[in-house]
Amino acid sequence: MNQKQTSQTIPVAAKEPRAFLEYLYQAAVNRALPLQNTAAFLPAPPTPESGGRTIVIGAGKAGGSMAQAVEALWPADAPLEGLVVTRYHHIPPRPAGLRQRLEIVEAAHPVPDAAGLAAAQRILAMVQGLTKNDLVLCLISGGGSALLTLPADGLSLEEKQRINKALLNSGANISEMNCVRKHLSRIKGGRLAAACAPARVVTLTISDVPGDDPSIIASGPTVPDATTCADALAILKRYNIAVPAALVSQLESALLETPKPGDAVFTGHEVHMIATPQQSLEAAAAAARAAGIEAHILSDEIEGESREVGKVHAALARAVAHRGQPFSKPCVILSGGETTVTVRPLPPGASKGRGGRAGEFCMGLALALQGQPGVYALAADTDGIDGVEDNAGAYVAPDTLQRAIAKGMKLDQYLDRNDAYGYFDPLGGLVVTGPTHTNVNDFRAMLIL
Repeated sequence: MNQKQTSQTIPVAAKEPRAFLEYLYQAAVNRALPLQNTAAFLPAPPTPESGGRTIVIGAGKAGGSMAQAVEALWPADAPLEGLVVTRYHHIPPRPAGLRQRLEIVEAAHPVPDAAGLAAAQRILAMVQGLTKNDLVLCLISGGGSALLTLPADGLSLEEKQRINKALLNSGANISEMNCVRKHLSRIKGGRLAAACAPARVVTLTISDVPGDDPSIIASGPTVPDATTCADALAILKRYNIAVPAALVSQLESALLETPKPGDAVFTGHEVHMIATPQQSLEAAAAAARAAGIEAHILSDEIEGESREVGKVHAALARAVAHRGQPFSKPCVILSGGETTVTVRPLPPGASKGRGGRAGEFCMGLALALQGQPGVYALAADTDGIDGVEDNAGAYVAPDTLQRAIAKGMKLDQYLDRNDAYGYFDPLGGLVVTGPTHTNVNDFRAMLIL
């Protein structure tokens, strides 16, 4: 948020609840933009006398903006080269006068594609043959697991895509999904760091996971992995996800094991968290307080089924609205984390639903609120894309349910087919921002007046 903003530019919560909640969302996003967070963590370039190179590699939804931040902040006379992969349409406009020194390519998310495979192959080739005088700067953000795809030997891209889709639809949480991804990859789970040896590796990361564990963000390509092949196999069995028999055998015999904590390959490496979900929630809370509305942060680590998390949030909002407990109104309640959506079999004759975690949360919230007066809410993904649609999330007001009923729309039917987009679009309830060029996961805000 621009520090020069005055109270006149801040929407008045009571008069413009939606605009106020969107303002808080933008404050959260702005706090996580790479250009504002990178300078303090950049290492010094190799000295000219050493002959060392600086190679920038990376992957994630914030990859384009992270690369541009490095280009803007790196000494103009210091050599810089490299390749970063981001999601399609997530390369930000290049600022006027900013010289391009790094290549940025695009690939698919959340299901990997051939472009992501090609980028991963190029990145792995780029770090071959480095020396101890070289510096590798790795830029990692959420989404990198799909964007940086290099299947294990014996696993085709098509099989990797099928497994990835099954994981996304299973209800598995992000740590479970990325445990499997690490063990079915030739580049994730610390393997990229091993390929860089003996060069020095500095990883700058933007967290999109509960707990900010760098080994989970983008499946930790440059950090040690404490999970095991046995863990990955157990997750696949838990969610009944089939993999080729040859890979099952390799997992059972630990042939696909990843580099572990304490491995000498990580000696001298650095990892810096340049933006986190908690920091963004705190920025939104500060923006609310500056507008005269008290703010409370529940947690930045909330997980679980999106619709069920929505119901729990609704119960809290109703308690505040009815009894002034545990918070007094007016107030804003904020939360983050990464919820999940289990895609259910379609009812007979039903069309396939569209939507993501934020929209599903809002459907569960609206159903439980039952039009509670004075409660407004916004949930959106901080990358600007909820799942694979063009909206960041959705907005819920006291009249949301009633307006839907007037249109003949029954919320439980939309929940049955995970169709948040189809529910909120006719109501004008979609929150559309376009890609934000960062990613600190879910953002949820409830305004109780």
